[in-house]
Amino acid sequence: MHIHKGDFKRNVNTNEIVKTNDFYKPIQKFKNGNYKMKSGMVYLCFSTDFLIEAADEWREKCWEMIKERQDCTFLFLTKRIDRFNDCIPKDWNDGYDNVVVCCTVENQKNVEYKLSIFKNLPIKRKCITAQPLLEYINIENYLDNIELVVVGGESDINARPLDYDWVLNIREQCVRHNVNFEFRQCGTNFIKDGKHYKLQTKDLIKQAKLANINYSSKK
Repeated sequence: MHIHKGDFKRNVNTNEIVKTNDFYKPIQKFKNGNYKMKSGMVYLCFSTDFLIEAADEWREKCWEMIKERQDCTFLFLTKRIDRFNDCIPKDWNDGYDNVVVCCTVENQKNVEYKLSIFKNLPIKRKCITAQPLLEYINIENYLDNIELVVVGGESDINARPLDYDWVLNIREQCVRHNVNFEFRQCGTNFIKDGKHYKLQTKDLIKQAKLANINYSSKK
Protein backbone atom coordinates (compact mmCIF):
# COMPACT_ATOMS: atom_id res chain seq x y z
CA MET A 1 0.00 0.00 0.00
CA HIS A 2 2.73 2.49 0.97
CA ILE A 3 4.51 1.80 -2.31
CA HIS A 4 1.44 2.69 -4.32
CA LYS A 5 0.94 5.82 -2.20
CA GLY A 6 4.47 6.90 -3.05
CA ASP A 7 3.73 6.38 -6.72
CA PHE A 8 0.50 8.35 -6.33
CA LYS A 9 2.41 11.29 -4.86
CA ARG A 10 4.84 11.10 -7.79
CA ASN A 11 1.92 11.02 -10.22
CA VAL A 12 2.74 7.46 -11.33
CA ASN A 13 -0.18 5.37 -12.62
CA THR A 14 0.43 1.90 -11.19
CA ASN A 15 -2.33 0.47 -13.38
CA GLU A 16 -0.02 0.95 -16.35
CA ILE A 17 2.62 -1.77 -16.65
CA VAL A 18 5.55 -0.20 -18.49
CA LYS A 19 9.31 -0.44 -18.74
CA THR A 20 10.88 2.26 -16.59
CA ASN A 21 13.83 4.32 -17.71
CA ASP A 22 15.94 2.24 -15.33
CA PHE A 23 15.02 -1.09 -16.92
CA TYR A 24 18.56 -1.74 -18.21
CA LYS A 25 20.32 -0.08 -15.28
CA PRO A 26 21.77 -3.33 -13.83
CA ILE A 27 23.91 -3.91 -16.93
CA GLN A 28 24.81 -0.36 -17.92
CA LYS A 29 28.56 0.27 -17.85
CA PHE A 30 31.02 3.12 -17.67
CA LYS A 31 33.55 3.60 -20.45
CA ASN A 32 36.08 1.67 -18.39
CA GLY A 33 33.82 -1.39 -18.44
CA ASN A 34 32.71 -1.25 -14.81
CA TYR A 35 29.03 -1.49 -14.00
CA LYS A 36 27.35 1.81 -13.13
CA MET A 37 25.12 0.10 -10.57
CA LYS A 38 26.98 -1.10 -7.49
CA SER A 39 26.79 -4.61 -6.10
CA GLY A 40 24.11 -5.27 -3.49
CA MET A 41 20.39 -5.87 -3.11
CA VAL A 42 18.11 -5.05 -6.05
CA TYR A 43 14.36 -4.79 -5.49
CA LEU A 44 12.33 -5.84 -8.52
CA CYS A 45 8.93 -4.40 -9.45
CA PHE A 46 8.02 -3.06 -6.02
CA SER A 47 5.22 -0.97 -7.53
CA THR A 48 3.71 -3.98 -9.25
CA ASP A 49 4.42 -7.72 -9.44
CA PHE A 50 7.36 -9.39 -11.20
CA LEU A 51 5.09 -12.27 -12.26
CA ILE A 52 2.25 -10.12 -13.58
CA GLU A 53 0.94 -11.19 -16.98
CA ALA A 54 1.56 -7.78 -18.56
CA ALA A 55 5.32 -8.17 -17.97
CA ASP A 56 5.66 -11.54 -19.71
CA GLU A 57 7.27 -9.98 -22.79
CA TRP A 58 10.07 -8.33 -20.78
CA ARG A 59 10.77 -10.93 -18.13
CA GLU A 60 13.19 -13.02 -20.21
CA LYS A 61 15.46 -9.99 -20.55
CA CYS A 62 15.22 -9.49 -16.78
CA TRP A 63 16.40 -13.04 -16.18
CA GLU A 64 19.35 -12.43 -18.52
CA MET A 65 20.39 -9.36 -16.53
CA ILE A 66 19.96 -11.23 -13.25
CA LYS A 67 22.25 -14.00 -14.52
CA GLU A 68 24.82 -11.45 -15.65
CA ARG A 69 24.92 -9.63 -12.30
CA GLN A 70 25.92 -12.48 -10.01
CA ASP A 71 27.35 -9.85 -7.66
CA CYS A 72 23.82 -8.62 -6.92
CA THR A 73 20.93 -10.23 -5.07
CA PHE A 74 17.55 -9.69 -6.73
CA LEU A 75 14.43 -9.80 -4.56
CA PHE A 76 10.81 -9.66 -5.63
CA LEU A 77 7.43 -9.97 -3.93
CA THR A 78 4.58 -11.71 -5.70
CA LYS A 79 0.88 -12.29 -5.22
CA ARG A 80 0.98 -14.57 -8.25
CA ILE A 81 3.06 -17.48 -7.00
CA ASP A 82 0.78 -19.83 -8.95
CA ARG A 83 2.34 -18.39 -12.14
CA PHE A 84 5.90 -19.07 -11.04
CA ASN A 85 6.60 -22.19 -13.11
CA ASP A 86 5.32 -20.41 -16.23
CA CYS A 87 7.68 -17.47 -15.69
CA ILE A 88 11.09 -19.00 -14.95
CA PRO A 89 13.93 -19.34 -17.49
CA LYS A 90 14.83 -22.68 -19.06
CA ASP A 91 18.02 -23.02 -17.03
CA TRP A 92 16.37 -22.26 -13.67
CA ASN A 93 16.69 -25.88 -12.47
CA ASP A 94 16.55 -25.66 -8.65
CA GLY A 95 16.87 -21.87 -8.67
CA TYR A 96 19.40 -19.06 -9.08
CA ASP A 97 21.64 -18.38 -6.09
CA ASN A 98 21.12 -14.62 -6.38
CA VAL A 99 17.30 -14.55 -6.46
CA VAL A 100 15.08 -14.20 -3.38
CA VAL A 101 11.37 -14.87 -3.93
CA CYS A 102 8.93 -13.48 -1.40
CA CYS A 103 5.38 -14.88 -1.44
CA THR A 104 2.71 -12.54 -0.05
CA VAL A 105 -0.24 -13.67 2.07
CA GLU A 106 -2.74 -11.74 4.16
CA ASN A 107 -5.30 -14.27 5.40
CA GLN A 108 -5.58 -18.00 6.07
CA LYS A 109 -7.27 -18.70 2.75
CA ASN A 110 -4.24 -17.42 0.88
CA VAL A 111 -1.88 -19.16 3.30
CA GLU A 112 -3.38 -22.52 2.37
CA TYR A 113 -3.52 -21.80 -1.35
CA LYS A 114 -0.34 -19.82 -2.02
CA LEU A 115 2.03 -21.32 0.52
CA SER A 116 1.06 -24.87 -0.42
CA ILE A 117 2.32 -24.01 -3.92
CA PHE A 118 5.33 -22.02 -2.69
CA LYS A 119 6.46 -24.85 -0.43
CA ASN A 120 7.14 -27.18 -3.35
CA LEU A 121 8.68 -24.73 -5.83
CA PRO A 122 12.38 -25.02 -6.77
CA ILE A 123 13.60 -21.78 -5.18
CA LYS A 124 16.85 -21.55 -3.24
CA ARG A 125 15.95 -18.45 -1.22
CA LYS A 126 12.38 -18.02 0.03
CA CYS A 127 10.65 -15.42 2.18
CA ILE A 128 7.05 -14.86 3.27
CA THR A 129 5.44 -11.45 3.66
CA ALA A 130 2.18 -10.94 5.54
CA GLN A 131 1.72 -7.22 4.95
CA PRO A 132 -0.99 -6.23 5.31
CA LEU A 133 -1.87 -8.94 7.83
CA LEU A 134 -5.68 -9.00 8.01
CA GLU A 135 -6.41 -11.84 10.43
CA TYR A 136 -4.84 -14.52 12.59
CA ILE A 137 -2.92 -16.92 10.35
CA ASN A 138 -1.13 -20.21 10.94
CA ILE A 139 1.89 -20.69 8.67
CA GLU A 140 3.73 -23.36 10.66
CA ASN A 141 3.26 -26.04 8.01
CA TYR A 142 5.07 -23.84 5.50
CA LEU A 143 8.16 -22.60 7.35
CA ASP A 144 10.67 -25.19 6.13
CA ASN A 145 13.44 -23.54 4.07
CA ILE A 146 12.06 -20.03 4.69
CA GLU A 147 14.73 -17.36 5.32
CA LEU A 148 12.50 -14.61 6.68
CA VAL A 149 8.89 -13.82 7.58
CA VAL A 150 7.87 -10.14 7.44
CA VAL A 151 4.66 -8.89 9.07
CA GLY A 152 2.98 -5.49 8.91
CA GLY A 153 -0.29 -3.59 8.84
CA GLU A 154 -2.05 -1.24 6.44
CA SER A 155 -1.28 2.48 6.40
CA ASP A 156 -4.42 4.38 5.48
CA ILE A 157 -7.26 6.30 7.10
CA ASN A 158 -9.49 3.38 6.06
CA ALA A 159 -6.93 0.72 7.01
CA ARG A 160 -8.25 -2.61 8.16
CA PRO A 161 -7.28 -3.45 11.76
CA LEU A 162 -4.01 -5.08 12.74
CA ASP A 163 -4.16 -6.95 16.05
CA TYR A 164 -0.81 -7.14 17.84
CA ASP A 165 -1.71 -10.63 19.07
CA TRP A 166 -1.70 -11.85 15.45
CA VAL A 167 1.82 -10.45 15.04
CA LEU A 168 3.09 -12.07 18.24
CA ASN A 169 1.55 -15.39 17.26
CA ILE A 170 3.41 -15.44 13.94
CA ARG A 171 6.60 -14.53 15.78
CA GLU A 172 6.09 -17.53 18.08
CA GLN A 173 5.63 -19.79 15.05
CA CYS A 174 8.89 -18.48 13.56
CA VAL A 175 10.80 -18.91 16.82
CA ARG A 176 9.62 -22.51 17.10
CA HIS A 177 10.95 -23.20 13.61
CA ASN A 178 14.05 -21.01 13.98
CA VAL A 179 13.05 -18.70 11.12
CA ASN A 180 14.00 -15.00 10.99
CA PHE A 181 11.06 -12.73 11.82
CA GLU A 182 10.60 -9.00 11.26
CA PHE A 183 7.75 -6.75 12.39
CA ARG A 184 8.03 -4.21 9.56
CA GLN A 185 5.30 -1.72 10.45
CA CYS A 186 2.26 -1.21 12.65
CA GLY A 187 -1.15 -0.54 11.14
CA THR A 188 -2.93 2.82 11.18
CA ASN A 189 -5.81 1.00 12.86
CA PHE A 190 -3.92 -0.90 15.57
CA ILE A 191 -5.23 -3.15 18.33
CA LYS A 192 -3.14 -4.02 21.38
CA ASP A 193 -4.44 -5.71 24.54
CA GLY A 194 -7.97 -5.19 23.27
CA LYS A 195 -7.54 -1.41 22.94
CA HIS A 196 -7.88 0.38 19.59
CA TYR A 197 -5.32 2.97 18.53
CA LYS A 198 -5.15 5.31 15.53
CA LEU A 199 -1.53 5.79 14.54
CA GLN A 200 -0.04 8.31 12.14
CA THR A 201 1.54 6.95 8.97
CA LYS A 202 4.89 8.54 9.81
CA ASP A 203 5.03 6.55 13.06
CA LEU A 204 4.16 3.06 11.79
CA ILE A 205 7.69 1.82 11.11
CA LYS A 206 9.08 3.52 14.23
CA GLN A 207 6.43 1.93 16.46
CA ALA A 208 7.17 -1.51 15.02
CA LYS A 209 10.87 -1.04 15.81
CA LEU A 210 10.06 0.11 19.33
CA ALA A 211 8.17 -3.14 19.89
CA ASN A 212 11.58 -4.82 19.66
CA ILE A 213 10.23 -8.24 18.72
CA ASN A 214 12.31 -9.03 15.63
CA TYR A 215 13.90 -12.47 15.81
CA SER A 216 17.18 -13.63 14.30
CA SER A 217 17.49 -17.36 13.79
CA LYS A 218 20.37 -19.25 15.29
CA LYS A 219 21.20 -21.16 12.12
